[in-house]
Amino acid sequence: MNETLNISHAGRSTYWYLPLLLGILFVALGVWVIFTPLESYIALAIIFAVTFLISGILEIMYAISNRHGIHNWGWSLAVGIVDLIIGVMLVTKPVISMAVLPIYVGFGILFRSVMAIGWAFELKRREVPNWGYLLALGVLGLFFAFIMILNPVFGSLTIVFYTALALISIGVFQISLSLRLKKLQRSL
Repeated sequence: MNETLNISHAGRSTYWYLPLLLGILFVALGVWVIFTPLESYIALAIIFAVTFLISGILEIMYAISNRHGIHNWGWSLAVGIVDLIIGVMLVTKPVISMAVLPIYVGFGILFRSVMAIGWAFELKRREVPNWGYLLALGVLGLFFAFIMILNPVFGSLTIVFYTALALISIGVFQISLSLRLKKLQRSL
């Protein structure tokens, strides 16, 4: 009896409106990104630069704190130092960060697209049906990766659009979740 009471109490969602507020914030931010692409791109470039900076600091801390327990800890230290140097360069020269961001993302998409093509051929070898869809997506990814790498202006617009789309999608999910939690609260 007590277990049933705890389960029904745990199933309640007292603060169902918090995901609603968060969802509205995400949708509003996504809309702002769409209507202010230049400002949004500058913000993304700054976040990109700061990420390298923080990554370098954390990698250096990890390497130094584990130098007695990990063989080849020097490689982690070297990667941390390189990331830190790149981070400092990108933070102090935002124009470089803005120029490098689409190329960096383009190479990331290129790498993942090549992996997708490899997986598609592996699925074909294993006679898995519909492997061609994955191959087509991989080739499409290659196409967009090359466009991003060779035409950074297009890459910049693409990054802004994807960011806006992601923010709006997360916001819609949060709003939908909150409405379902509210409905669950009323049914309990």
